[in-house]
Amino acid sequence: MRLYDTATRGLVELPEPGERPIGMYFCGPTVYQRIHVGNARPFVVSMWLRCWLLERGYDVTLVENITDINDKIYIAAPGDSARLASDAARWYVEDTDLLGLGSPDHEPLATGTIPEIVALIEELVELGLVYEAGGDVYFRVDRFTDYGRLSGRHDDESAMRNPSEEEEQSALKENPRDFALWKAHKDGEDTWWDSPWGRGRPGWHIECSAMAEKHLGPAFEIHGGGLDLVFPHHENEIAQSRGAGREFARIWMHNGMLRLGGEKMSKSLGNLVPLRDAVEEWGKETILMLFLGAHWRKPMDYSDETLTAAKARAEGFREVFRNPSVAGASWDELSEALENDFNTPEALAVMHEWRDHDLLRNGLALFGLESL
Repeated sequence: MRLYDTATRGLVELPEPGERPIGMYFCGPTVYQRIHVGNARPFVVSMWLRCWLLERGYDVTLVENITDINDKIYIAAPGDSARLASDAARWYVEDTDLLGLGSPDHEPLATGTIPEIVALIEELVELGLVYEAGGDVYFRVDRFTDYGRLSGRHDDESAMRNPSEEEEQSALKENPRDFALWKAHKDGEDTWWDSPWGRGRPGWHIECSAMAEKHLGPAFEIHGGGLDLVFPHHENEIAQSRGAGREFARIWMHNGMLRLGGEKMSKSLGNLVPLRDAVEEWGKETILMLFLGAHWRKPMDYSDETLTAAKARAEGFREVFRNPSVAGASWDELSEALENDFNTPEALAVMHEWRDHDLLRNGLALFGLESL
């Protein structure tokens, strides 16, 4: 089984089944409103990949976090952020359940990982990789010589600024690229935790390092998420985790963005379609077929045209089941497609040629489409 690795810019072989467990960590959403269809893509990719690896005989553990501590949540619900985060985390689980793919093995909350976050920061303090300024704690990027290797962004202007919607530019920083591990409590923030550095809450990046290690250990096979997380989020995760002596993730998977009207579907742009609305209008089979028809690394368009085509593909499979079953197809072709960088469009093309009902039903079941 080969997967494309962002860090090496090439295909990387997974170990053989039974050689070692496969830990997978995929970044979930920051929860402050209903998730949109684009948020669902890493969830779908991770659940499908988990299903295929289990089919192949691997021992797999999938972790997909929920970020329920974040600047965006404080902004969206001043004085009531805890309630909004709790409600939105529940909405996320409810809405992804509509796809019928099941759940990850663990869906940890950042709020449930505070002791591990504080402990990891304390280790980085002991190693001299961080500094305190005004109640905040910052990671010294210059102390981690491999910074920028994942994204390829080393000395360009954007990398020097370390831009992030969650990373305000503080005059207290020693270097513009440094990023916050702990943020001092501010007036108007209704949730906080005590720490060796005073009352406050964790930064975005340290949350994922701690949650991944808590559930998968210091080394695991696959870290995934949207392409927009490569920099700075995943770059910063690598710096703090490997800076603390962890091997961390061996393979980095980044799915392409879902586009609406030619632009990335995102909350910040406001060009989004809630997943719940999409499933209600088109049905889960059409939404899953839409994702199935695009390679996970490539961008894909969400439009009436692409959805109509996906709906027609689903109907084509239903038509096969209305006709007599014809034997003769081979599972090997499907396996070959998925073993080569988890190529779902090629797997879809293979299944379209099948007329063996049992074989086709088993193939569709890998992608949550057994109800067709």
